Amino acid sequence: MPITTRPKFLNRRTPPHISTLILMTGLAALALNIFLPSLPNMTTYFDVPYRLMQLSVALYLAVNAVLQILIGPISDKLGRRPVILAGMAIFVVASIGCALAETAGVFLAFRMMQAGIVVAMVLSRAIVRDMVPQDRAASMIGYVTMGMAVVPMLGPILGGILEQAFGWQANFWALAAIGALIMVLTWADLGETAAGSGLSLGQQFREYPALCRSLRFWGYAGAAALSSGAFFAYLGGAPYVGDHVFGLAPHEIGFYFGAPAAGYFLGSYLSGRYSVIVGVNRMVYWGTLANAAGIAANLALFYAGYGTAISFFGLMTLMGLGNGMTIPNATAGALSVRPELAGTASGLAGALMIGGGAALSALAGVWLTPQSGAYPLLWIMLVTALGAVATIMLVMRREARLARLGLQT
Repeated sequence: MPITTRPKFLNRRTPPHISTLILMTGLAALALNIFLPSLPNMTTYFDVPYRLMQLSVALYLAVNAVLQILIGPISDKLGRRPVILAGMAIFVVASIGCALAETAGVFLAFRMMQAGIVVAMVLSRAIVRDMVPQDRAASMIGYVTMGMAVVPMLGPILGGILEQAFGWQANFWALAAIGALIMVLTWADLGETAAGSGLSLGQQFREYPALCRSLRFWGYAGAAALSSGAFFAYLGGAPYVGDHVFGLAPHEIGFYFGAPAAGYFLGSYLSGRYSVIVGVNRMVYWGTLANAAGIAANLALFYAGYGTAISFFGLMTLMGLGNGMTIPNATAGALSVRPELAGTASGLAGALMIGGGAALSALAGVWLTPQSGAYPLLWIMLVTALGAVATIMLVMRREARLARLGLQT
């Protein structure tokens, strides 16, 4: 049942203020992309192939996926607050380790530890669902991710500037400092929102089959995973395209790289403003269409011989727009299948998103070569985007059929 206590800022006896949730999720997003403009130079620093350094994205996402499966049930049992604070502490230590790394292997080990910050992303959604019902949850998640979009939009720009001025290590020193500040804020403001399931931890994990038997859960989680899959492929391949296809400098890659976040900001605003009015399903459907349309137009321009850095990165704003509309609404739908298991549902849905993203990010790194241009990346993105359209169409068709039969969806 949603809680009724009004949040009071910097009062941990009440639910967290929305600004705290925005900063928590923003930190998780910043950790994913601030250093990406530095990947080509990090490859030179460690004297390793690009595909090995690209694993800093794929392995990070893979560990994220595994952690999300564990985090949800643990937070449903132990509460959101202790799990979030523990994950943030691990993140700060790991960021320092990344900055001090002298070999690629040590760097990748600490980079995987940084995935502890996933608690902020996963449990902020569960906290919202603890506080409000489904349609309002979609709206509130939209506003939270709208604010979050500002951070990854500026992150690559900041990362490129820091790398050019102080070297790639500066990105990770910045993450450690920002992480420590937000952890202190979270400790002061984050009140517990989980009522407690009353189940043992083992019983909590055994609740997963209840979600896995729900076609509605899989529909929403699948739409979110496939739609975001295009973005994760972009994370893995766009720095390479910027460097090897267009010959951009790190700060230029950082500037262009943030284009999807501008669209995500608008899409999240639309989710926050209209989800209650329009409904979750239609918002997801329109979002997946926008995502696929932008990528298809991008690919068509390359085949026509008009692909440029401006068109490549500029059209990614439509991908961001689509994800901003799709992810908050699909997430709210997935978390509402079993509201008492919001943490578990958020973890499983997030694991599908991040696990698929890790695979697509790695695939983009493997398929991209100096001879291939941007084509493999755009094809990977288009196929996953079209899969998201098909998935939400199946959900809508099933709900319409059940409604005609007078059955619950």
